[in-house]
Amino acid sequence: MKKPAKTTDMLIVLFLGLGLLGGYGAAQEKPLTVAEQSQFKATSRHADVMDFIHKLQALSPYLRVETMAVSTEGRNVPLLIIGNPLPSPPSSGHRDGRGVIYIQANIHAGEVEGKEASLMLARDILLAPELPYLDKLVLLIAPIFNADGNDKISPDSRPHQGGPEQGVGTRTNGQNLDLNRDSIKLESPELRGLVENVLVRWDPLLVVDCHTTNGAYHQEVVTYSWGLNPNGDGAILAYQRDKMMPEIEAALEKKYATPAVGYGGFRDYRAPEKGWETFEPQPRYVTNYIGLRNRFSILDENYVYADFKSRVMGNSNFLRAILDYCATHLEEIEKLVAEADRLAVLRDARPSDQAAFFVEYELKPLKNPLTVHAYETEIIPRGEGQRPEIRATDRVKVHTIPYYSDWTGKRSVRFPFAYVLGVQDSEIVTKLRQHGLLVEKLTEAAALEVEAFRTKELKAEERAYQGHHLNRVKGEYAVETKIFLAGTFIIPAAQPLGALAAYLLEPESDDGLLVWNFFDRYIVPQWSRELQTYPVYRLMNPVNLAREVIR
Repeated sequence: MKKPAKTTDMLIVLFLGLGLLGGYGAAQEKPLTVAEQSQFKATSRHADVMDFIHKLQALSPYLRVETMAVSTEGRNVPLLIIGNPLPSPPSSGHRDGRGVIYIQANIHAGEVEGKEASLMLARDILLAPELPYLDKLVLLIAPIFNADGNDKISPDSRPHQGGPEQGVGTRTNGQNLDLNRDSIKLESPELRGLVENVLVRWDPLLVVDCHTTNGAYHQEVVTYSWGLNPNGDGAILAYQRDKMMPEIEAALEKKYATPAVGYGGFRDYRAPEKGWETFEPQPRYVTNYIGLRNRFSILDENYVYADFKSRVMGNSNFLRAILDYCATHLEEIEKLVAEADRLAVLRDARPSDQAAFFVEYELKPLKNPLTVHAYETEIIPRGEGQRPEIRATDRVKVHTIPYYSDWTGKRSVRFPFAYVLGVQDSEIVTKLRQHGLLVEKLTEAAALEVEAFRTKELKAEERAYQGHHLNRVKGEYAVETKIFLAGTFIIPAAQPLGALAAYLLEPESDDGLLVWNFFDRYIVPQWSRELQTYPVYRLMNPVNLAREVIR
């Protein structure tokens, strides 16, 4: 296949855009990543990343480094904090007028472009005389999020992708978990560190998560998406879909000579005209999880079949185009985020039929079609019962087709006033608090009219997934009056993360704690065939309760 883009063109545009030709000192003074040093034949190990960061610290007063997590195998996961001036450690509700942007790379350690690109970005900003972006933005960068998987480098990892020839790391972390499926269950130190030390502590306006694609054949070097779950703030979702991402895509090609297209693949390779389809909406994926927290999120997926240098430079240019947009439109972004939080609290404080939480979705095409410069493919039959091989040719065909990227709510339930936890389970309460949710407890007993979910069927997937057998539940609600003792845990829906609380606790949620087996022992009794009532009750009507916040 032909190269999707000329790397030399992207490099020239990149340096001109940042004013780095002849910028910082002599060339030998500027630290280089392993990718650059090796002519893009290799990628950085953990020690290389830390060495590069320490060199930057020695060269710039505008960089501070924190440890956002310690991996299972004992490696520090570094968080670069870049600002002019450097921000003080944040306190609750504190902002200094600058927008916080978080860039995450290497969550899958076989997908290493973002690691190299984010290190290059940090260097080029810190060593440029004008310190681009830092008048408006504070940057948080986690270049090596999956530190354990990163150092298991082998040429046998992802052999189908276009380099680097010396190999890459593994998809999973030291627990053999896919970190981009852990946003709900938070079983890894990396995801717990992300939530506690980045999302709760710094509350970034925007999160960028860097990946590499796994499939479709096309010329565009960069593909992208936004938070897709319709339970996130609708105004933020629409703004990203209709304004932000189209403008970033256009600027990426015009300013940085890097072609891009919305993330996905053909619905049917045999019939491309049927459309281009995105990924699933569940918040186990980081991009969707951030959207559920009413924040902006961008998924970066670099084209797997481009050569390694083109992928790294495409990723670099995409990050710069994103920062260009955020610096220019910061006030708009901040207003949308503030309004999303305000409406979340107001909506949840006054439950109504209009305040709906979606439990089923359907995928629809966007209003505007998508244009992709695809390589024609050949279908090679295999043996009986085997999937055919799809082989790309050098022939390019331009398709303007429907883009199925709009997950729309199909069935919903009403938001309650609060969720009442009917069991004293410290593991579940800890999990809720790890997400940053407000959790309270009754200081006096109360008789409450609640909706109880009577479980009629609980089916677990036969095949384990991320160490779990995922549940699907059926049941029906019944209204009852129940006495809850002092010490009972209450999770108000009237909080900025009310949609996340619902996702975790609604029994019919497609990615909640019930799905991930946290409630199995309460629903399936040891000595009876009859399934028990789901132990989270929905308090539908506002009521004054004697309660206190769990600290």
